[in-house]
Amino acid sequence: MPLRLALVDRAQFSSGTSGRNSQLIHGGLRYLKNLEFSLVSEALSERATLLRTAPHLVTPLPFLIPLRDLFSTIFYESGLLLYDTLAGRNRIEPFRHLSGKQLHALEPRMRAFSAGARFFDCHVHSARLVLLNIREAVANNAVALNYCSVEKLEKQPDVWRVDLLDRISGSQLSVNAKTVVDATGAWSQEKNLRLVRGSHLIFPRLSDSDNAIAYFTRDGRVVFFIPWGRRNELTLVGTTDIDHDGSVDSVHISGEETRYLRGVMEEVFPGTGSREAISTYSALRPLVRDDSSSATRTSREHRIWADERGMVHVSGGKYTTYRAMSEEAVDLLCSAHFPTIAATHVTADTAILGNTPEAVRSTPELVQEYGVETPALLALMPENEPAGISRLEAAQISFAVENEWVEHLTDLLFVSTYWGYEKKWTQWTLLPYAQALGTHLQWDQARIEQEIQVFLALTVAAT
Repeated sequence: MPLRLALVDRAQFSSGTSGRNSQLIHGGLRYLKNLEFSLVSEALSERATLLRTAPHLVTPLPFLIPLRDLFSTIFYESGLLLYDTLAGRNRIEPFRHLSGKQLHALEPRMRAFSAGARFFDCHVHSARLVLLNIREAVANNAVALNYCSVEKLEKQPDVWRVDLLDRISGSQLSVNAKTVVDATGAWSQEKNLRLVRGSHLIFPRLSDSDNAIAYFTRDGRVVFFIPWGRRNELTLVGTTDIDHDGSVDSVHISGEETRYLRGVMEEVFPGTGSREAISTYSALRPLVRDDSSSATRTSREHRIWADERGMVHVSGGKYTTYRAMSEEAVDLLCSAHFPTIAATHVTADTAILGNTPEAVRSTPELVQEYGVETPALLALMPENEPAGISRLEAAQISFAVENEWVEHLTDLLFVSTYWGYEKKWTQWTLLPYAQALGTHLQWDQARIEQEIQVFLALTVAAT
């Protein structure tokens, strides 16, 4: 007997944390410093799984590590050798040493570094991968409701009574559930969480090569410089690790974080530290609290447990290992509440919505993120160029409305796409996008203006 599942989110799916990370699927090279071998090994295994099951969204990305001296060369290349060893047959390519001459040929401004190393991890459009997973669940008869908040939870003898509020229409609904899974992350009421803010800055392209940069700073952190944007014309710089003690609904980069990232930029690419950022975003990592004094050193291990009421809680973990965490949660849920049902796991071997490597191999690069649904996307392109947007953008807007639960302009520009981060927007440049979306959602002019102002207020607050 299949389980009947429902997912509710008080906002747009992936708008709070998962869509605002460093856009990487990776093993966590820096966690080797903390001797977290099992965490790294699990993440490398999951990286290989996602390369098979979502190859249009998870793609190999070469990284350069700039090295200053012989000690750092020996230290980091030993770590890379261990990283490759832990990956085993799931290794993408073996790391290789770069001489100073080879490094400078790739990145001429890295003259302060005497050598380098090159290794592979993966890039991802993290918000779209969340949407893809939810759509796969819906295709398998799950129910997904965004902009739907849980107003009250009441444990009754055999069921949970859950009172829901539709935040779009204002209507209320009560449902019964055999059990409840709390996967609310930073919004959880659990006291064992350490909320750590990670912030990113987006700039016009900083690097000369198409490699990402993983720079290990003197304070033990790693800052990434990732080619980004629709044509890799941008660089995503991050991330930070700062304890967050403010509201979970108001998460923005601080002056301290901005100065820190700019200082690292100046070390890696001299002369760039004073450049003006195009945009920024921040999110909270809900880490399981341990005895680490540093947010950077706090483990990314996860914890999944059932409380005395039978509610299952999911805390901590890494984006990369979400699927393995889900398996563990389902095992616990079935053993506690459905002992006659044997939990079966097929997600490691099932391409999400049919996106096998073979199926997506011929996808045009410009729309690679749509995988096997590219023909459906292209079929939505209007015959004539709309005012202010391209035909392809018009198709992407239509696709987002039809398939990705878009209710607001921010859903389109920060989740279904990352267009909102890719340039400095004004009321006038936003207008054609808001009008195109409003045509689908039947907005009047007042609503269009309201959506634009909400977007602009968010981008001002973020900086």
